[in-house]
Amino acid sequence: MSFPKTLLVLLLVLVSRLAASAAPLAKPAASISRIDPTFWWVGMKNPKLQLLVHGPGLATSRVSLASYPGVTFDGFQRLESPNYLLVNLTISPAARPGKLQLTFAGKQKSTYAYELRARTTPGDKSQVQGISSADLIYLLMPDRFANGDPTNDVVKGNRAPGVARDSMYARHGGDLRGIEQHFNYLKELGVTAIWPTPVVDNNMPKAGYHGYALTDYYAVDPHYGTNEDYVRFVQRAHRQGLKVIHDVVLNHIGSGHYLWLDQPARDWFHQWPQPTKGNYRNGTVNDPHVAALDRTFFSTTWFDVTMPDPAQENPLVATYLIQNFLWWVEYTGVDGYRVDTYTYSDPTFLMNWGQAILDEYPQLGMFGETWMQEAEGVAQQAFWTRNVFPPVGGFKSNLPGAIDFILRQALLESLTKPAGFAEGVAKLYYAVQGDWMYEDASRNVIFLDNHDVDRVFSVLGEDVRKQKMALAWLLTERGIPQLYYGTEVLMKNFSRPDGLLRSDFPGGFPGDKQNAFTAAGRTPAQQDMHEYVRRLAQYRKTHPVLQTGQLTHFVPEDGVYTYFRHNAQGQSVLVMMNCSAAAKTVPLTRFAERLKGYTAAQDVLTNAVVSDLQTAFVPAYTALVWELR
Repeated sequence: MSFPKTLLVLLLVLVSRLAASAAPLAKPAASISRIDPTFWWVGMKNPKLQLLVHGPGLATSRVSLASYPGVTFDGFQRLESPNYLLVNLTISPAARPGKLQLTFAGKQKSTYAYELRARTTPGDKSQVQGISSADLIYLLMPDRFANGDPTNDVVKGNRAPGVARDSMYARHGGDLRGIEQHFNYLKELGVTAIWPTPVVDNNMPKAGYHGYALTDYYAVDPHYGTNEDYVRFVQRAHRQGLKVIHDVVLNHIGSGHYLWLDQPARDWFHQWPQPTKGNYRNGTVNDPHVAALDRTFFSTTWFDVTMPDPAQENPLVATYLIQNFLWWVEYTGVDGYRVDTYTYSDPTFLMNWGQAILDEYPQLGMFGETWMQEAEGVAQQAFWTRNVFPPVGGFKSNLPGAIDFILRQALLESLTKPAGFAEGVAKLYYAVQGDWMYEDASRNVIFLDNHDVDRVFSVLGEDVRKQKMALAWLLTERGIPQLYYGTEVLMKNFSRPDGLLRSDFPGGFPGDKQNAFTAAGRTPAQQDMHEYVRRLAQYRKTHPVLQTGQLTHFVPEDGVYTYFRHNAQGQSVLVMMNCSAAAKTVPLTRFAERLKGYTAAQDVLTNAVVSDLQTAFVPAYTALVWELR
């Protein structure tokens, strides 16, 4: 019996469809959104590697590693969230660069090629050079310094995609390329190290320009450039003789961070019924009489209501953070870390984090924001750095240096309040006298202003004489000097609100009416201040006595504070600060122990020769800087 041809075709189609419906459906590949760290290196001192793998429904998978010489699969771990897995590996010294084949199998299945790279920094002296008292740091906010690439002004899909220069809370368009275009300006000024506020992604709906509410630990903010742009930025800075300091935030993240929006587990963050800001009292950490409530409201609260607090006491979180900050050094070759809100982190974590970073990169410069009020004093500031104290509550800081808020406050008081036994310029003397508490006070960063405090020109009543004296102190005092962008051209304002401290550098943006990057674009007053900074900074750059020389100071008398920087090679610089409204003629016989063997001097700022070292005439609110001959 035969079938008509058309009927046969219909039967074949029906059979094929029935067979397809009876067969099991092919399972889609597991969706892996990301793995942190995004790649790693062979030859790291710590062979252990923890991978945080993220993807929808990924926790149902089982993980395996294809055989790879020198790499051991130490298992995987599920977390509370259905969207995460932790994968643990050991990378032995025998491992070579290449791709690890990780398989994720379960309801879904996929293979991921995880990259192991060759290390870039060992033996390469152009990488991770460190930061020392030989440097002059220039602190800038990338968004407010210069716009070198208008194509990244608008980032589609971001919570705040564009720029609005008329708003202090919006982005203004500055970027990495803009900084690069002014490397020569910084070099001519005498700068040796650039500290940009954080360059990592801050995809927040408001005020993301400041950088301290990060939303991705492993990505540069697209408004500034790409990760590769940042690597090139560091390389180009190094070729120009400029170091780069990477600003890092350990204590908090932005509420737009993917780890907060899709939490691996509740114990990865300090949880509160509603976002709760703390009391900002770091003294609760080492107060022997502290109330438990007060300590809790410092250590586990949020820095701000949009800044969740990672639970650093969780070993998994601690490892995640430590790996990230090792990653940035190895990936970019940056020279130093500035650690934001250092005192707010878990003390045990701080010790472990610092040890891990310095074990891998002992040459890395590192200093922390240890923001102290005057009442807290030098001892509290020294507690958070390497110091002469025994451990307190099990904590012994391994942070090399502090941002010296106590010294800054003392300097400003010396220029704004009358001298007394313990007031005015005496505060500066006593602040320096407290250096005995530090392992090495020369590793502290000294400064006049920054992105969080009133600009020094405004604090000093826009008195050019006082600002020059403050700058003379900054560039001759012990420690690592830090200059805030625009101080050299008399930028001003008070922190009411703090956006006023962060105005655009004039000339860094298209359409600016003034270009303070050039001498022709500066007012006479701006040019005078710029030249003052340049002359003194360049002198410091070429005279090691102001970088590493010993400091000898004398108790202030009649509002005049005198100190010497000197070294074993016979170099000596006298600095005399007249912190009063009247000119002074100061007999020099009192300083005989430091003047012995010297018969003349040259004024560093005027080049005038001083042939008689019997007296010094110091105008009101003026600092003399003499190179002794």
